Amino acid sequence: MKISFPDGAVREYEQGASALDIAKSISEGLARKVLAANVNGQVWDLTRPINDDSSLKLLTWDDAEGKNTFWHSSAHLMAEAVESLFPGVKFWVGPALEKGFYYDMDLGDRKMNEEDLAILEKKMNELAKKNSPYQRKEISKQDAVAYFSEKGDEYKLDLLQNLEDGGITLYSQGEFTDLCRGPHIPHTGFIKAIKLTSIAGAYWKGDEKNKQLTRVYGVTFPSQKELDEYLAMLEEAKKRDHRKLGKELGIYTMDDDVGQGLPLWMPNGTIIIEELEKLAKETEGAAGYKRVVTPHIAKESMYLTSGHLPYYADSMFPPMEMDGEKYYLKAMNCPHHHKIFDAEPKSYKDLPYRIAEYGTCYRYEQSGELFGLMRVRCLHMNDAHIYCNRDQFADEFRAVNDMYLKYFKIFGVDKYVMRLSLHDPAKLGQKYVNEPELWQETEAMVRRVLIESNIPFIEVQDEAAFYGPKIDVQIWSIIGREFTLATNQVDFNSGNKFKLSFTNQNNQPEVPLIIHRAPLGTHERFIGFLLEHYAGKFPLWLAPLQVKILPISDKFMDYAKTLLNKLKKADIRAEIDDRSEKIGKKIRDTELARVPYMLVVGEKEVNEGKVAVRKQGKGDAGVFDADEFIAAATLEIKERKSE
Repeated sequence: MKISFPDGAVREYEQGASALDIAKSISEGLARKVLAANVNGQVWDLTRPINDDSSLKLLTWDDAEGKNTFWHSSAHLMAEAVESLFPGVKFWVGPALEKGFYYDMDLGDRKMNEEDLAILEKKMNELAKKNSPYQRKEISKQDAVAYFSEKGDEYKLDLLQNLEDGGITLYSQGEFTDLCRGPHIPHTGFIKAIKLTSIAGAYWKGDEKNKQLTRVYGVTFPSQKELDEYLAMLEEAKKRDHRKLGKELGIYTMDDDVGQGLPLWMPNGTIIIEELEKLAKETEGAAGYKRVVTPHIAKESMYLTSGHLPYYADSMFPPMEMDGEKYYLKAMNCPHHHKIFDAEPKSYKDLPYRIAEYGTCYRYEQSGELFGLMRVRCLHMNDAHIYCNRDQFADEFRAVNDMYLKYFKIFGVDKYVMRLSLHDPAKLGQKYVNEPELWQETEAMVRRVLIESNIPFIEVQDEAAFYGPKIDVQIWSIIGREFTLATNQVDFNSGNKFKLSFTNQNNQPEVPLIIHRAPLGTHERFIGFLLEHYAGKFPLWLAPLQVKILPISDKFMDYAKTLLNKLKKADIRAEIDDRSEKIGKKIRDTELARVPYMLVVGEKEVNEGKVAVRKQGKGDAGVFDADEFIAAATLEIKERKSE
C-alpha cells in the first residue's frame, strides 16, 4: 500500500502495517515520541492496522491532536485510579480539554475531597509506571449492552442508546475498561507527570434536573519539567487574573441589580475604551473606512432575512412586543450594515465600500458560561464590513490581515496564528449554505491570501460560518495563555438574502462579496486580555493615569500644581498625591496603582525647574527638565510605544 506524508513523500508498506511500524521504519527516536496518527483526516491509535493507500501524519506532543490524545488517555488512567480507590464508581464522560482533562463520575453516597486528590495522584503515578497498553476492541452493540448491564452502569447504557452497531469500541488498560471511540496513546508509560487540579459538581448531561456528578480535573505532561513550567504559569496567571486586576485598578464592576454579564465601565476603564476607539478610528480612517452608527434593536423580520432567526435564537435575548411587531436586541451588527449599503444606489466606482462602528451587541450567554470580561452579555465590537467585487477581494482581505499585524506590533503580541475554518461538504444545506462552488472558490481565495502574505495559519474542518469561510485569530499573552481575539469572515450569502447589488462595468447588477472583520474584537474580551497581558501595567498611551506628581512635603505643592497644569495642557493624564504621607509610602502606593511615571519634587527640583523621574517597576530614571520630560512623554504617547 502507498502511504503519503505531509511533505509530499510517498512510500510503500506492507498492507496491515500500523502507524507505529511506519514510524519505526523512519527512526526509532521518532517512534519513541509519536503519540497517535492522523490517517486520512482521522486520528487513530498508533497500533491500529492500515490496510489501504492513505495519507499519514505522525502526531507528537507538539501537535494539538497529539496533546488531545495524551490528555484523553490520561482521563482513562485517572478513571482506573478512581475505580481502584472507589469500587463501584460509575463514569459518564472524560474528554480532553484545551489544557488537561476531566472525568464526570457517580460516587454513590461517597464524597471526594481535596485530600483524596493527592492519593489519586499517587495511584495514577503508580499505574502509569506499569506501561499498560491501551487496547482497542470492536464490540457489537448487544455485547456492549450486556457488559455494562452486568456492571450496572446506567451512564454507559445511556450513551449506547445513541450509538450504531458496527462502530462501537471498548478501550482497556490495566484493570480498567471503558466505552470509548478513542484514540489513545500506546501505553501509560508516556505519562510522566500528573497534577489533579480541582473537584467540582456537574449535573448529568448539563441538566440541573438530573443528578449531580463529581467532576475531577487534571493535567499531565510527558516530563516533570513541563508540568513545573505549567504550574508556574498558572501561579503567574492568578496574579494577572483580569477579574482581580479589573477590581483593583477600578477598570470595571458588575452589579446584581444591573444583571449578570453586563459590565459597568468605571472611569479608568472608560479611558482605556476611548484610547482603543481612537486607535481604531485613526487606523480605519487611514484605510478608507467610513463610520456609521446603528440602533441597539431591530425588527424580527430583519433577522429572519439574515438567517440568524431561528438558528441563532438561543443566543439572542427574548423579543419585545410593540405595536404588533417583535423587536430583538441587536446580537450582531452585520444586518444593520447591509441596510446602510442598500440605502443608496452603488456602482463599481463606489467599491470597495467599507463601513465601521464600535457597535453594541447583546447575546444571551448561559449563566454558567459567563466569565468576567471574557464571556459577557453586552459587548462593544470593533466591527466593520467591506463590500467588494471578486477582483478586489484578495487586496481587501490582505489589508485586513495587515491591520491585525499592525495591532499585534502595537500591543506586543509576538505569538499568533490564524485558524482558517472551512465547511464540511456533507453538511451543505444543513449547517452551511448550499453553494458548493462558492465554498470552494472563497476558501481557495482566503488560503491563497494567507500563503502569499506569509501569515502562519492552520486549517480546521467544519467550523466555518454558515455563510462562508472564516479566520479565527488566536493570540498568546506574554505568559503563554491563548486567547481568541476576533474573527475575519467571508460572506457570499448575505448579499443575495438582502438583495444587495451594485452596477458593474457592464452596466449590469452584481452581488458584492462581503468581508466581516473585527481586528480588536470587543472592548470586553480585548481589555480582559490586555489586563492579563500587561499584568495591569499598561503602556503610557493606554494607562488611565499616566503621571503621578509626588511632592515631598506641602511646601512644594505650588510647584506640583504648576507641573500639573503643564501636563494637562499637553493632554497627559496626571494627578498630584497631596496626602500628608512620607515620600516612601507615596512611591509604594503609586507603584501598586501601576502608574507609568512618578515625578518626585522637592527643594532641589523646585529651585532648578526640574523633576526627579521614576518609572513604574524600574525605579529611578534620573532628573530632567520639566519641559524635557513632557516632550518625551508626549512623543511616547503619540507613537504608542509599548515600553
